[in-house]
Amino acid sequence: MDKYKKLASNTFIFALGTFSSKVLVFLMMPFYTRVMSSESYGIVDIIVQTCTLLIPLASIGINNGVIRFGLERKLNQKSVFTFGFLTIMVGFGIMLLCRPLLLSITVTSQYTDLMIFYVLMSCLQGLCSQFARARGYIRLYAIDGIFRTLMTILLNVIFLVGFQMGIVGYILSTILTDALSTVFIFLIARLHRYFSLVSLKRSIALGMLKYSIPLIPNTVCSWIISISDRYLITYLIGSSANGIYAIANKIPTILMIVANIFSEAWQISAVGEEGQAARERFFSKVLNVYQSVAFLTAAILIATAKITTFLLASPEFYEAWQYIPFLVLATTFSCLASFLSSVYMVEKKSIHTLITTFLSALLNIGLNILWIPKYGIFGAAFATFLSYLVMFFIRAIHTRKYIKIRWNFGKFLLNFILVIIQSTLMMNEVPGWIFYEIFLALFVVIINMKPVMQSLRRILKF
Repeated sequence: MDKYKKLASNTFIFALGTFSSKVLVFLMMPFYTRVMSSESYGIVDIIVQTCTLLIPLASIGINNGVIRFGLERKLNQKSVFTFGFLTIMVGFGIMLLCRPLLLSITVTSQYTDLMIFYVLMSCLQGLCSQFARARGYIRLYAIDGIFRTLMTILLNVIFLVGFQMGIVGYILSTILTDALSTVFIFLIARLHRYFSLVSLKRSIALGMLKYSIPLIPNTVCSWIISISDRYLITYLIGSSANGIYAIANKIPTILMIVANIFSEAWQISAVGEEGQAARERFFSKVLNVYQSVAFLTAAILIATAKITTFLLASPEFYEAWQYIPFLVLATTFSCLASFLSSVYMVEKKSIHTLITTFLSALLNIGLNILWIPKYGIFGAAFATFLSYLVMFFIRAIHTRKYIKIRWNFGKFLLNFILVIIQSTLMMNEVPGWIFYEIFLALFVVIINMKPVMQSLRRILKF
């Protein structure tokens, strides 16, 4: 199969499963904002984001190694899966020993035990799904996404409406969904075939650790950029303000969903591409389409920020719209920076992913401390945007050492200027802003449709 068709095919299959589970974030927003107060939602957000930080720490980031080494057919796959499982279980044991430390986090202390099992089940679910994806179970991966969606909706309704369990019900529904998903994938893919202690290979284990460990602080730094502001908002302004900020972050997640769906398919294609010249052409063509889709989506999300917030959130959360534009810009450059990190993945240079993320995290912390007390939620949103922007430019320059991606710089700069103007007009509610927003969004769509349509015609042979 043509490599572009294969990438498109895998992206479509991943979209069937991933989009259904991720779109749940938006479909359930009216539900969550009506059954929980802004304060409760703010606490839930802190719990989820804390667990997001703990997951790579508890698993030593081993699921990154599972997908990367699982894609190499020449390696002993029993060793890859077995070492991944054992690493997670050791990490879980260490986390239990650290329970007193987790109890010291005042905001989430009463939910500590739930958080520990949240992390465990997320790690195991990630292990099974990533390994299944690496082994070529693409359709199973997609079906599991749909299965998780249905389970999440069902369990949310049972725990939040039926039993009115509030914060506990929300977290418990996630734990059970991950547990059921793990069992589902394990049984269907018959992953028991890949668990074998006698098949453990020292070279593979060390290789996986060497690749995965640098990505732990990288994940922590990524967490700092995207999440630390929520802690500062909670402590400096309050849980209600963080609830508003959490809702504002949900809208840009639409762009992140599109990017993540593509990234799951892209990892498979990027690793499989051989030959420097061919790889550079492949990366350049794909990036041209990728950035077009990113800016096109960003322009639409910025233009529709008010109406989207009105439709998806209760009146208590409506003010979140004003923080969306710069959070959309932050997500756009996060996606572009993530694409460039695939260069490091292919070259197995995960240390550079860490360094570039670390520099951006330092900038983010400094800007948050400086701006949140002075500008509140606006300060946090703008700090996040600048941090991802810096990360993107550093990687755009440095990755040329390995793969010389050819950028259409003129179009990139025009896109950037247009979405900046959109964001400024929207947030300042300039008279007649709605007409400017529609015009600018349509302009961005027009200048970015050509590469997208060309790709579709190539794939479908129109």
